[in-house]
Amino acid sequence: MSLKITPVNIAILTISKRNREGNCGTMLLVHHGEEEPFMARSSVELFVGGGGLALGISSAGFKPQLLVEWDRDACNTIAHNKDSWNIVQSDVRTVSFRDYEGVDLLAGGPPCQPFSLGGRHKGDNDQRNMFPDMIRAVREIRPKVVIIENVKGLLREKFSSYFGYILLQLQYPEVIQKPNEEWYEHLARLEKCHTKGNYKGLMYRTVFRLVNAADYGVPQKRERVIIVALRSDLKQEWSFPNPTHSQEALLFSQWVTGEYWDRHGIALKDRPEIPDKLVNKVNKLRQLKLYETAPWQTVRDAIFDLPDPEFEPSDVPEHLFNPGARIYPGHTGSPLDEPAKTIKAGNHGVPGGENMLVRLDGSVRYFSVRESARIQTFPDDYQLLGSWSESMRQLGNAVPVRLANIVASSIYTYLDNTAG
Repeated sequence: MSLKITPVNIAILTISKRNREGNCGTMLLVHHGEEEPFMARSSVELFVGGGGLALGISSAGFKPQLLVEWDRDACNTIAHNKDSWNIVQSDVRTVSFRDYEGVDLLAGGPPCQPFSLGGRHKGDNDQRNMFPDMIRAVREIRPKVVIIENVKGLLREKFSSYFGYILLQLQYPEVIQKPNEEWYEHLARLEKCHTKGNYKGLMYRTVFRLVNAADYGVPQKRERVIIVALRSDLKQEWSFPNPTHSQEALLFSQWVTGEYWDRHGIALKDRPEIPDKLVNKVNKLRQLKLYETAPWQTVRDAIFDLPDPEFEPSDVPEHLFNPGARIYPGHTGSPLDEPAKTIKAGNHGVPGGENMLVRLDGSVRYFSVRESARIQTFPDDYQLLGSWSESMRQLGNAVPVRLANIVASSIYTYLDNTAG
């Protein structure tokens, strides 16, 4: 397959057009803008989906050379918003990556259903398991750095051996599984290669971490596994960026200083009482004066300037009321003054109860597409194409833009320091 490389415009990307400094805390993305003199680095991304990871990576200064996604609606979304990006609609298993050898960064979020806590979690036996082709892309591209994002369920005990297998394949991508060789037999060969210690082929040093997007300024409690692999010839140390936000700082601003309510113009008589479950924790926080981190961002922070679409119709794009929201066991919605629960794709693109807002009076409604996009830290001018359920599916599968940007910016700095 011959794939055309097209130029990409690297733009300054902000979360939205609102004043995040004054109303929601600092939410600007780290970026290397076109007007700044810098060496644009290259990237390839697989399983692009709605584009959250791609936006974060490009805003960090990487120039996308190729993006591969099989879903037509997701490809239309990317093409509509970034018409200069080289997006290819294809099954990744049919794509050769050899023309992209030497790219700085390879990234992707292989389909997570095989390992998802909410799915059938068949793991390595699931035909949707695309980790083998992610490893093949590493082998063919030989990138300097690899970023892989996946669900928390990947760390489940039942998948522990297979997760170790994934990491060893990343470390030794040229030690290929033989025809008719079971994965555990391949794992044994990789373990022998690893413990022998004299391997001379392509190698990567791998680290992984379970991160909560809320700890990095995303208004959403979203736990994801991020794996980073650094090519072994790059002799520079690296570690995951430190969290920038915390629950403790949010509770401090809400229940100790009251700054949170002041910022949102909530009168004293209208402020809620401290929840019973937080009383002891807040009393301990009263003894502290400063926090090195910013407060967690909340649903209110993300959507404070949007009208309620059920009662105040507006011309805000993608901000329409969708009826039918209800609470049922395990699906209780997101409180206004906490980070949202994880935005999910749901079965067949229909999101579950987590994609609901719980109003102060206890009533619920679905988040609009625009509200969900803000919770995933997409910029306001980024449009999700397709039906409501399709747009929500793209958002539910996406990496929060801000989280992607923070990790990619750290990798960009790492590559600068290695002069690689």
